[in-house]
Amino acid sequence: MAEDLDSIKINLDTRIIQDWRSIVTLIVFVLTNIVVLFPFHIPVYIPRSLRNAVLDGLAALRVIGPRREPPQHVSGLIDDRTGEQDSEIGYFVRLRLPMNFVTAPLIADLFLLAIVAISRDEVYGGTIGSNHISPIDIMAFFITLAYIAISIDASGLIRYLAFKVLQRAGKYGHRLFFYLYAFFFGLGTFIGNDPIILSGTAFLAYMTRVSSNIIHPRAWIFAQFAVANIASAILVSSNPTNLVLAGAFNIRFIDYTANMIIPVIVTAIALFPFLLYIVFANQSLIPLSIQMHELSEEARARKPVNPNIPHARGNAEEEENDPANGEQSKQLSLEEIMNPFLDKGGAGFGAVIMAATLITLLAINAASQSTGEHPVFYVTLPAAFVMFCWDIAFGWLHREETRKIARDGRREVERARAERAERRARELEEMEQAALNENQQSEPQSDTAVTQSSTPRADTADTTSQNKGGINTSVDLRPDTGDENTIVADTNAAETSNDGKSQENRPSTSARSTLNEKQGSTRTDSFRPLEGVVSGVTLNTGLRERTRASIEREIDAEKQPHYDVTVHPEKERATLVSLVADGYTWCQETFPTATAVIGHLPFALVPFAFSMFVLVQALVTKGWVPVFAYGWDHWVNKTGTVGSVGGMAFLSVILCNFAGTNIGTTILLSRVIQAWQKIHQENGTPISNRTFWATVYSMALGVNYGAFSAAFSASLAGLLWRDILARKHIHIRRLDFFRVNLPIITIAMVVGCAVLIGEVYIIRPETPYDA
Repeated sequence: MAEDLDSIKINLDTRIIQDWRSIVTLIVFVLTNIVVLFPFHIPVYIPRSLRNAVLDGLAALRVIGPRREPPQHVSGLIDDRTGEQDSEIGYFVRLRLPMNFVTAPLIADLFLLAIVAISRDEVYGGTIGSNHISPIDIMAFFITLAYIAISIDASGLIRYLAFKVLQRAGKYGHRLFFYLYAFFFGLGTFIGNDPIILSGTAFLAYMTRVSSNIIHPRAWIFAQFAVANIASAILVSSNPTNLVLAGAFNIRFIDYTANMIIPVIVTAIALFPFLLYIVFANQSLIPLSIQMHELSEEARARKPVNPNIPHARGNAEEEENDPANGEQSKQLSLEEIMNPFLDKGGAGFGAVIMAATLITLLAINAASQSTGEHPVFYVTLPAAFVMFCWDIAFGWLHREETRKIARDGRREVERARAERAERRARELEEMEQAALNENQQSEPQSDTAVTQSSTPRADTADTTSQNKGGINTSVDLRPDTGDENTIVADTNAAETSNDGKSQENRPSTSARSTLNEKQGSTRTDSFRPLEGVVSGVTLNTGLRERTRASIEREIDAEKQPHYDVTVHPEKERATLVSLVADGYTWCQETFPTATAVIGHLPFALVPFAFSMFVLVQALVTKGWVPVFAYGWDHWVNKTGTVGSVGGMAFLSVILCNFAGTNIGTTILLSRVIQAWQKIHQENGTPISNRTFWATVYSMALGVNYGAFSAAFSASLAGLLWRDILARKHIHIRRLDFFRVNLPIITIAMVVGCAVLIGEVYIIRPETPYDA
């Protein structure tokens, strides 16, 4: 181990933090993590002539299609959803530059390079590697192993097994909660948290939607997210944070698992009754008996479709995603979970490849003296290539079938969209005709109309309400929940005040459509014609034009797809963009599994991880990591082994939310512990074996459990989980995420750290670690 410490090159001179480059580096690091926590967009205005010249140049090179100007009646209007003027007018065009976990660290690195605050050494250390951490090896290992895991998920195995668990549990709510909890924990241990979140989250969203007495999906989705991240702490291969930690301290995979398995399993066991009887102790969350809607015999007999094939379910998928389709959406969701697709060949082959890969990894890693001698991706890369070849071969052998399914489904979707566009066009004409009739009827009473128009709007509303039945017939244009413009008639003041409630006062962690379905409420069509236009109401020109524009924008959106069923316009010239789009569609239809898996691979993790590695390496070379290491050394000297466990666990959980996800936290804290080792080596006062390993493994607990703590950005899995739920109409606010997870992360960390303390006191001696 002395040789390992000698190979760690960290400058412990803290005086360099007084240099302006060090100060700027720390400020940039903090600002970058704030942006990762709170992403936003920066408006960038460029001259319209420049934008048009660039687009025309690209069109001339046939990179993109010819530029199309918006209709005159659309340009110049105020967007009804954002309240901003349409960007297609004026001398400048507004572009939106995203600032998120991908762009912010990269821009920060480029800025530090531009001002010469960092150099080639930091970039090399943050990409190729330094001090036993090799980012490129870690990313290659994680991406290749993720391909195998996601390929197993794409075969339908996880949803099929979840369906079997649902069948076995029957209608007993507590039993089903336990079965799903144990199922996600066991599966997440071997394949990691990402595949569990990809398939398990969608499955739970469907399951809670089709049950009549689960009012709120909160208990199921939060328990699944927590247990998936807890399970990922057992194996090194389950989470990239574990890879960083094992590489930084030369931990063999088998040793890592041996030290983590007991605290993690005890945490999962202790957490379950806490969730069931304390956190989610409500019959509306976990009922004793679950009442599921029944699937028809016809639907049961129907052959399940491969969800990886585009348009495989035809128009059903769009109808399911529309919150307006209440009962029909429930039926489609029920069919999704009760009649799941399973590619038995792909699932079996993928399971064999995954098992062989993990066993080989453990065997080779245990036999080697140093992990650097055998990069782990040497094992996972060939395995992923074999899995990829299987997916390609399977897709090619069944290409005729998958292409036919995609073609038929696409025609169905296009036909439905064309019908909707035609129906909305008719509604536009009817609305204009109704408004015209109202104007004609109001002409004989022009004197009264002039008098009313000179009064405030509130007085007008009071005057118009004095007609038959005392009903307020004023017409208002307001956005509905679907971000579309709806013309509604105010029936009374109470309804108006209820509609004006803010989003913050509504239960946001539930699927709004789900709650509406449970309570029997219905949503009106966003573009239904006026039912019974009331005399005395006049649509002004601006209102009518804005309504016409909004509906025509919706009609244009319906006509956007490349494939038109009813109309066959003259074929435009092929461009690079159209060829790429057609090629991607061809791959989806010919190799649906391989294309779906590649589309779900966490490629965004690669630039983020490399950029964060470079930023942390900059903190090392600029003296900030040694400063943090000295502070940690003072804490350990005061509190001992127990304090090192509690302190590192607390730091790791907190920093997951404020230091660029749990990956950035692991990189930073690993460097701090390495500097802490270097401090003791130079002082000649070695760290005890017990204290050192207590610190390392408490950090492992914290960076894995910290994913379900305060912010979605505490882990990339959290961002993925939130996006999947949003697509299923389940919207979770940041405050609700923190409020629900606070008791969960508290009990999980307390139990895990308590077990870890007992473990290190039993198996770790007080002998010097550095000896």
